[in-house]
Amino acid sequence: MRILKGLAASLLWILAGVLGLVALLLCVTLILLPLGIPLLMLSRRLMGTAVRLMLPKEVAHPVRETKKGLRSRRKKAVSAADDAASRGRKAGRTAAKRSSKAAGAVADRAQGKRGWKRRLNVFG
Repeated sequence: MRILKGLAASLLWILAGVLGLVALLLCVTLILLPLGIPLLMLSRRLMGTAVRLMLPKEVAHPVRETKKGLRSRRKKAVSAADDAASRGRKAGRTAAKRSSKAAGAVADRAQGKRGWKRRLNVFG
């Protein structure tokens, strides 16, 4: 794919160069000046397209590639935040269960209930 792209870019570059020379010849003659100027602009655009084809995507379209990179990084950040939130919720539930059990144990000790052994021992 890269070889085909380079071949197309080189052919387009040669075409733009030839078209530019023809446009310059047309611009020299005053009668064909209105035809030479648009042809020169077309040649310039073709040359820019050829150069962009030769460059890597990140250099040729920096804004577009930056947006793509930011989208993927944003998705990763959102999923990481979701994972952290779910871990936080789970840790909060676990801590709440532990604290409620500890509070129940403290209340039992305060009332003199020390668990099932104490309840079963009627004479002690």
